[in-house]
Parts: sequence; structure tokens; C-alpha cells
Amino acid sequence: MDHQLALEIRGLEKIYGKVGSKTAKHALKGIDLSVRRGSIFGLLGPNGAGKSTTINILAGLVRKTAGTAKVWGFDINEQPRNAKASIGIVPQEIYFDAFFSPREMLELQAGFYGVPKADRRTDEILEAVSLLDKADSYTRHLSGGMKRRLLVAKAMVHNPPILVLDEPTAGVDVELRQNLWSYVRKLNTMGVTIVLTTHYLEEAEELCDEIAIINHGEVVACDSTKNLLGRLDEKVIIIRPTSPLSAVPDILQKIGASLNKAGEIVVQFSPSNLSIGSILQKVQEASVEIADLSTQESDLEDIFLQITSAENV
Repeated sequence: MDHQLALEIRGLEKIYGKVGSKTAKHALKGIDLSVRRGSIFGLLGPNGAGKSTTINILAGLVRKTAGTAKVWGFDINEQPRNAKASIGIVPQEIYFDAFFSPREMLELQAGFYGVPKADRRTDEILEAVSLLDKADSYTRHLSGGMKRRLLVAKAMVHNPPILVLDEPTAGVDVELRQNLWSYVRKLNTMGVTIVLTTHYLEEAEELCDEIAIINHGEVVACDSTKNLLGRLDEKVIIIRPTSPLSAVPDILQKIGASLNKAGEIVVQFSPSNLSIGSILQKVQEASVEIADLSTQESDLEDIFLQITSAENV
């Protein structure tokens, strides 16, 4: 057992339906994942890729077909109670009993986990998610953002070292998304390991230390966010001439230059094959006077599309 790992998954498989039948669905095909303690780990993939199935297996809601999974060092089969006590799941769907208050909901949830009354931290948790002033209000009176935070609070009643956020900002506005990002960082600084599933690539790039990309039930990439972005040897340079161009000079066409609507020169290039200096030299040879220029780096969306497109071919 690696004591540095919060989650350790090896050869995880899940087949829905009768194994070997034509109607069986192979949802997971030998997933291997390692999540370091204290990290923010992103689990990315298109709908139906296997993200939710993986999470549900870790939470004890779905039985795996094959492989092993450990939560905070506890095998989910051999030590299920300890494994479940070590993880909190924040689901994507918002559902509450309209006639319960946040305080009542947390007390009830703590009871489900067998937390003795003397050890419950209901008000402390409500204060941490900025809901203490709404502790005795009906949940139906809470805003969408408050309900999201209450979901996080429910997942924290048993003080789990791992918190899984399943699409936490799906369908929420930009301001609420930023607030949730801030809260995720706060939890992480408190020592909580965060596993984040999302299809918002900006979210993963902003928050995550490491990222795994799942497609068709398989891990197709897993690395630090920095290294993943470094795998794309691609940049874009945009050159604004003193006067907008109406056509690309012949010498620039040879390096794949094009024009945008503003009459600017756009060159998409690989730094390992073509330097910015060489591009500027070609522009000078074309007698184009430069007023300004800018470069654009590749982002996580580029690598996500590149990997998933290759998988779908």
C-alpha cells in the first residue's frame, strides 16, 4: 500500500448486463489511476466516458466487475466501511426534501454515517460553507448557489479526507462558478484531497494539479496539468500590419499563413519546427510593416480534442 496515495485504482472494469451477451455494455475497460494525497485531481471525459461509473464504484454504489480500488488505503471490497468513511461524494444533481432545513439535513446525514451526537460538527460545517445564517430555513428557500454549497456540506459531515465533486458547476452562472472554485481551493488548503469531474476544460486547467482523461472507458492520458499542456507543440502568432492586408503574400503562404477578418496575418506553427524569428524574417521579406503582434498558447481544450478525436477515429 502506498501511503502517499488517496486513491489507488488498478485494472478496474465494469460491465453492465450479462458478461458475453450482445447487450452487455463495457463501461470501464481496465482503468488505472493514482491520486496523490492533498492534490486536486481532475477526471475529464465526454458524456458516457466512464467518469460517473468510476466514482460510483468508489462510493460503493456500483459493483465492479474486475480490478481493485483503494480509498485512503482501504480496499473497497475487503474494508468497505472504512473506504466509504474516507470519501465524500458531491453529486451533480441537486435534490433535497423541501421541508428540511440545512441543520436537519446535516444531522440526518451524520446519523446515516454513525457519527455520535457529541462528535457532530453541524454548525461548524454550515459556517464553513457560509450557510450558518440559513441553518433553520427550509431548503426550498435557498438559492441555487446555496444548494450547491449544502451538497458540499452534506458530503463533509463524516470528515472524509477525500471529497469527490461530480460536475459541481454544471448549469451555474459565471459568478457562482468562481465562488465554488474559491471554496474548492479553500478545502484543499485545509488538507482535503479533491477529485473533480468536469467537462469544463477551463475549470480543470484553473484548479487541477493532475488530470486524467477518460474516453470509451479507458484512460487515454494522465499527467500533471503542466505536462499535459506541454505535450502540444503548437502556437499561434497574430501579426497586425500597419494597414490591413487583402491577400497573403506568396512567401508567407509557404509557411501556412492566413488572414483573419481584420486583415491580420495568422500563423499556426510548431516551435520545434519553425521559430518566431523565422516567421518575422519572412514577414519582413514580404515588405509587410508590423504595427503589433501577439502569440497564443495551446490550452487544455486543444489537447482534449486532439486525444478524444484520435480515440474516436
